[in-house]
Amino acid sequence: MLLDPSQLPFSAKSNSRVLPPVKKTSERDREYLRPKEVEAIIGTAKKVGRHGIRDAAIILLMFRHGLRTAELVALKWSQVDLTEGYIEIHRVKHGHDSIHPLRAPELRALRQIQREYPETQYVFVSERKAPLSTRTIRHLVARAGVLAGLGAPVHPHQLRHACGYYLAAQGHDTRAIQDYLGHKNIHHTVRYTQMSPQRFESFWKD
Repeated sequence: MLLDPSQLPFSAKSNSRVLPPVKKTSERDREYLRPKEVEAIIGTAKKVGRHGIRDAAIILLMFRHGLRTAELVALKWSQVDLTEGYIEIHRVKHGHDSIHPLRAPELRALRQIQREYPETQYVFVSERKAPLSTRTIRHLVARAGVLAGLGAPVHPHQLRHACGYYLAAQGHDTRAIQDYLGHKNIHHTVRYTQMSPQRFESFWKD
């Protein structure tokens, strides 16, 4: 009696192999956002839904401080000093923690968040006062990107890259950028300075 091939036991020596799924290529031309694009999605997020102020502040802080999604959702008010104007950044992936100054736009946004969502341990919370999930952050950033007309899908990590490229374009020291972003290895920081137009400013004198 012939056996149905589907009933045969799997063998590592079998010639028939299940091929892995083909890796999808990214639809994005680049893995970072330009400052004007960040401004566009912040402005768009502020006008969308019941939590526009919160969502715009999330995007602003992720850009200004190079926050990963996990770092953003774990951010607590105990790390923020609105009086002295600084924020303690606790990095994941064995990165180096640091203290960043808070500038006027961030201070205004955080004070408004504190008024809108009082008596919470975490800075960014849901209506039920629970910390937001990383999935929620991905959704709100992607939605803002679509509504802002950026075309290709926008991912939160592009905001961290945007921070690095912006600081490099301003001519800041590579070591300082490394400390600011919490990179354990400076090779992760060099990518930003390699793309900085500041490296070639003195090439032509006309």
